[in-house]
Amino acid sequence: MSNWFMPAEWEPHARTWMAWPSSGYTLGETEAEAMEARETWAAVANAVVSFEPVSMLCEADDLELARAFVDPRVELIPAELNDAWMRDIGPTFVKDSAGKLAGVNWVFNGWGAQDWATWDKDARVAEFIDDQLQVATVHSPLINEGGGIHVNGSGSVLLTETVQLGEGRNSSWSREDVEAEIHSKLGTTNAIWLRRGLTRDYDEFGTRGHVDIVACFADAKTILFHNQENPEHPDFAISQEVRRTLEDAGDFTLVPVAAPTTLRDEEGFVDYSYINHYVVNGGVILCGFGDANDGRAVATLQQVYPDREIVLVDARPLFARGGGIHCITQQQPA
Repeated sequence: MSNWFMPAEWEPHARTWMAWPSSGYTLGETEAEAMEARETWAAVANAVVSFEPVSMLCEADDLELARAFVDPRVELIPAELNDAWMRDIGPTFVKDSAGKLAGVNWVFNGWGAQDWATWDKDARVAEFIDDQLQVATVHSPLINEGGGIHVNGSGSVLLTETVQLGEGRNSSWSREDVEAEIHSKLGTTNAIWLRRGLTRDYDEFGTRGHVDIVACFADAKTILFHNQENPEHPDFAISQEVRRTLEDAGDFTLVPVAAPTTLRDEEGFVDYSYINHYVVNGGVILCGFGDANDGRAVATLQQVYPDREIVLVDARPLFARGGGIHCITQQQPA
């Protein structure tokens, strides 16, 4: 075992890392879609920077454009990018027993080598950021993304079978092999495996089951989980299965977070989820969906995070592109 450990997300941050959407499907095919992407990424950055510093990687040609959208306090850093999902392409920050920072560089291959994805530049982002910070890079042979893990800072980690053990990632590894590698890099000892993620996440632009729209820790002993209350939605059964899995996982307090009432968009059943929030210094940046349950989610999270300000940001354009607020942010521990 190494002595690296990943601090929980609610521990103090030095900053948040993000990336500016510059190309590909994330930007879309029309100028209206591109504008929507820019406005949404900027809205998240501008919400976060009210609580803590934000550093955003940006293609050199887009620096001037990005500056027109983001708060002047957001630091823009020229870098080569394919995409803008920083949770997945950036380093997973860990510390050692002396408090020294390092960045875990998982193998990134476009969410399981999906045919629409390119990742020649994104695969180098973790090391680029580590170099910017002049911290060590801890290399892992595991194909993994930051959205596929969630830790409580006290030894437990949430994983999904269709991600870490799925086709295109580590299907030749045993569960024990994956756990050993995860534990050695994150300082965890207890892996809680969900069988699968939300239904929409297996569509063309999905991640094939990232845990960070399904369940997350809110403190060492509390797990929030996505609770689809409408039996007409295929995630109704998944929510029940996730609850059973988490009930069997040990002595945790489980908090169901009601899914939005919206069931479908033009593509089919949605995976809109309030679980995909991002905890910052003194606040929580929460996905909003212009939905009747937005207020319920705010109330639930205010109870869970009583000392933090809850800020809603419309995340529908993110979910239309395959992710949410947590997916485009990555915390650097203080």
